[in-house]
Amino acid sequence: MIISLLADALVILGVFIMTIGVIGMLRMPDTYTKTHAASKAVFLGVIAILVASTASGQADVILRVILIVVALILTTPVASHVVARAAFERNEVMRSPEAVDESGSGLDRRPGSPG
Repeated sequence: MIISLLADALVILGVFIMTIGVIGMLRMPDTYTKTHAASKAVFLGVIAILVASTASGQADVILRVILIVVALILTTPVASHVVARAAFERNEVMRSPEAVDESGSGLDRRPGSPG
């Protein structure tokens, strides 16, 4: 009984976190902050839902949950970085009020230097 209530609470928490992420994506001003909101919310929300699915106690379900969590841990930061890098390569500006570009892209470069 307590385990099923905990699983239900984790599902509600996961859906709530992902809903906050969607709202964050709609409200954020630029691609960089939208990417941050999406990657954090999806990761945390899905992990909460996956942990809730382990309440069944079935070994095959728990194994699948572990594999999905490992895949998310490896792919979510990489995908987020690729999207942000593509926005940077397209010279998309940061529109956040307090944004500071620390990429060094505005520095003078010598001819023939990498980057």
